[in-house]
Amino acid sequence: MTMPEGNLQSLAATVLQPGFVGTTAPTWVRRWLGDGLGAVVLFARNVVDSDQVAALTATLRAERPDVIVAIDEEAGDVTRIESGLGSSRPGNLALGVVDDPALTEAVASDLGAELAALGITLNYAPDADVNSDPDNPVIGVRSFGADPARVARHTAAWVRGLQASGVAACAKHFPGHGDTRIDSHHDLPRIVGDRTRLDAVELAPFRAALSAGVQAVMSGHLLVPVLDPDLPASLSRRILTGLLRDELGFAGVVVTDAVEMRAVADRYGFAGAAVRALAAGADAICVGGERADEDAAQQLRDAIVAAVVAGELPEERLVEAAKRVSLLASWTAASRGARPARQPAPGGGSAIGFAAARRAVRITTGGAGRGTLPLTGPAHVVEFESPRNIAIGAETPWGVAAPLAELLPGTTAVRCAEDDAPTDPVAGAHGRHVVLVVRDLHRHPLVRAAVTRALAARPDAVVVELGVPELVTGAVHVATHGATRASSRAAAEVLTGAG
Repeated sequence: MTMPEGNLQSLAATVLQPGFVGTTAPTWVRRWLGDGLGAVVLFARNVVDSDQVAALTATLRAERPDVIVAIDEEAGDVTRIESGLGSSRPGNLALGVVDDPALTEAVASDLGAELAALGITLNYAPDADVNSDPDNPVIGVRSFGADPARVARHTAAWVRGLQASGVAACAKHFPGHGDTRIDSHHDLPRIVGDRTRLDAVELAPFRAALSAGVQAVMSGHLLVPVLDPDLPASLSRRILTGLLRDELGFAGVVVTDAVEMRAVADRYGFAGAAVRALAAGADAICVGGERADEDAAQQLRDAIVAAVVAGELPEERLVEAAKRVSLLASWTAASRGARPARQPAPGGGSAIGFAAARRAVRITTGGAGRGTLPLTGPAHVVEFESPRNIAIGAETPWGVAAPLAELLPGTTAVRCAEDDAPTDPVAGAHGRHVVLVVRDLHRHPLVRAAVTRALAARPDAVVVELGVPELVTGAVHVATHGATRASSRAAAEVLTGAG
């Protein structure tokens, strides 16, 4: 016999992790917390500064002391707490290039201490994907690299560091989003390959995360035919229960990637995807990146209740999911006092983050480039803007021009869109040094053509790659392995010899 509808509504609310608009807690969120809502997720739109976020989370916790406050803070190109300035920490690819797991653990611990001080208890990170395809439009520098063993050891280190601070880690995007050229925000990626390859590549970092005690795993909206030829991983019982639970032995919380993403919403409906995910073995439904109002949460809650009443979603499965969420809430509450000491950088940000970013810079110099660095006078910086994926967000600044201008007064800069690059990109150089700044140059043919024209006119130009350095070009090539504020600052220091 199905339990009373009020109880079902409370359980359904427990498994939701909605976002909201605004820098204070909306009335509907506070009301829902009193009615059973188990978690909320914060985005860049909810963040002004540390004091404001701490006040916001305190308000949420006043309504429900054990509420899970989640955030998608990778501490790289994908940042929420530093979206206005850019992250003061390097991202995963930079840490993978340094390949010092102790450093990775320390950076994650530093981040965890900051998040814990803000009242945040669950972080949708680390990204445990192996970036097997360099043309991947959505992972790239968010991955620790293309080598499964390297990704595995740094994923484990990141999990240990973050959770030592009392913040739950969430390894994503299970079973692996690296070997694709499709962004699941827009369509359904297909991960090909046999089971042997899947075990050796995609699953290796997740096994490492589980061994490190990761508290949560985020499922990706990915079709993996070798595991399930019909359903995306986030909606597949074969993958979430058969593989992740039964075979790999994961007992923590399974969180879906945002259910409004088109990979699943276009095929199964917004609410339909949530119900299918719960039935498949997910415990928590992430929503709110694009749909962030009470109506969206209401649709999901009503659909979950209706599915239980209709027998489409077993009541015991919903009870199990809510219990796992409650256990995670208890873990975060018990761990809340664990805050390792932090050393902020002068002017704010992460001291260890800036130091780690400097270690990740790599310089490739050809014959004509020898003696070019350090730059000794004003530069002319041309920054080529390429489309950004939704995960990074349009609000986060990037580029080398600003930190370089601080070190080389008189530096000028121009930024041009990928489809609007000038015929002569260095026309305004006027005898200055030329610095060409790109992101994932290998993926953008129009930018490549513009850079080729610029190098023909100025063979002494320095190319700074803030993305995946798959294509190395120019007499002097500087790779930062990320476009964070820390990485850009490190590039400017290398260019000027200030580091």
